[in-house]
Amino acid sequence: MKLTSRRARAIVVAIAAGSLALTGCSENKGTSSNKDSKKDQQEASAQSKAVVYADAAASTGPAEEVPGAKPGGTITAYQESGLTHLDPGQIYVSDAGQVANLLFRGLTNFEEDGKGNVSVVGDLATDSGKSSDGGKTWTYTLKDGVKDQNGNEITSADIRHTFERQFAKFIFDGPTYIQTWLAGPDYRKVLPDGGFGKKHLPDTMLETPDDKTVVFHFDTARPDLPQTLAMPGYTVVPEKTDTKEKYDKAPVSTGPYKISEYKVGKVLKLVKNENWDPKTDSVRHQYVDGWDFQFGVTESTQTKRLISDQGDAKSAIQFTGSVDATQIQDVISDASVNKRTIKGYQPYVMSLTFNLDRVKNKAVRDAVAYAVNSKSLIAGEGGAYGGDVAPNLFAPTLPGYEPTYDPFGRLKTPQGNIAKAQELLKGVPAAQKKLVFAYSNSEAGQKRKVAVEDALTKVGFDVVSKEVDSASYYEQIAKLDNPYDMYITGWGQDWPSPGTVVTPIYDGDQVADGSSNYSHIDDPKVQELIKKALTQEPTEAAKTWREAHHYIIEKINPGAPLWYTKQFQLFGSNIGGARYSTESSYIDVTRLFLKS
Repeated sequence: MKLTSRRARAIVVAIAAGSLALTGCSENKGTSSNKDSKKDQQEASAQSKAVVYADAAASTGPAEEVPGAKPGGTITAYQESGLTHLDPGQIYVSDAGQVANLLFRGLTNFEEDGKGNVSVVGDLATDSGKSSDGGKTWTYTLKDGVKDQNGNEITSADIRHTFERQFAKFIFDGPTYIQTWLAGPDYRKVLPDGGFGKKHLPDTMLETPDDKTVVFHFDTARPDLPQTLAMPGYTVVPEKTDTKEKYDKAPVSTGPYKISEYKVGKVLKLVKNENWDPKTDSVRHQYVDGWDFQFGVTESTQTKRLISDQGDAKSAIQFTGSVDATQIQDVISDASVNKRTIKGYQPYVMSLTFNLDRVKNKAVRDAVAYAVNSKSLIAGEGGAYGGDVAPNLFAPTLPGYEPTYDPFGRLKTPQGNIAKAQELLKGVPAAQKKLVFAYSNSEAGQKRKVAVEDALTKVGFDVVSKEVDSASYYEQIAKLDNPYDMYITGWGQDWPSPGTVVTPIYDGDQVADGSSNYSHIDDPKVQELIKKALTQEPTEAAKTWREAHHYIIEKINPGAPLWYTKQFQLFGSNIGGARYSTESSYIDVTRLFLKS
């Protein structure tokens, strides 16, 4: 897709290089573009281009038309697990993030051209934001005529409410960047009722001088704010219709579609939101009449249906699932099927994360890190089509990635180093060798369970595996008092900066129920390096993030790196406009249509 003159007038602000991820953690069973890992990683690097902060011209709708697009029909979306949340403030997992781009709008959003070029455009706002005071102050002006599904115009009061409600205790699963930037790590104490009472954040933090203007005030420069605001977790919740805890089950739409029926984990049907105005939206389309989500459809069943391409499957997609590993050859060997796929490198690193409150002996953690069999785990994901061996905790799509940094010798011994693991376990009491492993009850989770048990049993560990519901998997392991010693987690940067990896999952200030610091790491040296990096320019900060990365792995080891994920999704022959989204790491749902 060519850049129009409107896009060409964008304001370029190269904050850092890297690809983008809608959400941090994800169940991620990705698969891939080809069998050449080095080539894939080169493509991942090429995917990592400077982000553009767009002006008002580039933020004005309607979105550029998709060639050949036609209106009408319903897309069927296959999904194995239910959605943990639909309250925007709780969204931090990629499946809900995909749905969010159909339902919700924020101050900004990501726009891409299909060639790896990504911009931040104004969504509810007229542009990507205007900074002043050395980047400490950011001002946003709301577009005219933006309404929610009930016909109520979005005002600055709704934006204020959206951010204040995230200080409430019932919001526990979403991102915390802006809250902590405004009010510090103990932000909940600043506004414990989330703005639902008479008290609000002071104008020195969040200012709304009129119905159209929103001003953020920070105590230090926040050049990444436009990208942060584009996260699904910061999309708007209209003040008049906020039902607090109940909002998760019946959220109000501001996007092109709204919910017509929703039963958690069973049914989700979307229809057109007649109050969405395409003239205000430079990213999304409303080609189809609706979306029908079918939950509980395993990836193997999804793949079989889409390969056969019969009946409803012709107008269906894999929403966040991937081609089943055992059927990959059936897909790639048939040209008529293979052409109905989207492929790309994802930004996620899958790791076997330790609960440091329970696995306190570093020798045990190191032994596990040497023992785990990345080769076997990747085989379960589809082999070279499913991922690459991860030697460390930074993904190839992340600025600062070091392909040869391999502290556990994972590249040399991807099947695990049994001798080294056994050596580390000498003298370790039997009680410390008993490890409780939590795994998702999805098809992918079952395969991972077998691979982990097999590898660790060989070196003398007693693995007790506990099944966890896949829809609430991250919610369960995010509980501080969870009864598990280790669990597989996947994390990808929220925007192209190592800070969006190190801070959310290794910052001691983030140790709390619902936090993505799944290991509960709380180390003074790590804290010191995080604070230092956050005040530095990108070039200097990169050195500090690298130091933090090495220290975390070598001195603490909160999780064993396993593999980097790839994406390989299948769609029906009646689906038009399909392409890989470098921003979401899935099929781009903003532009799909039905051919007939």
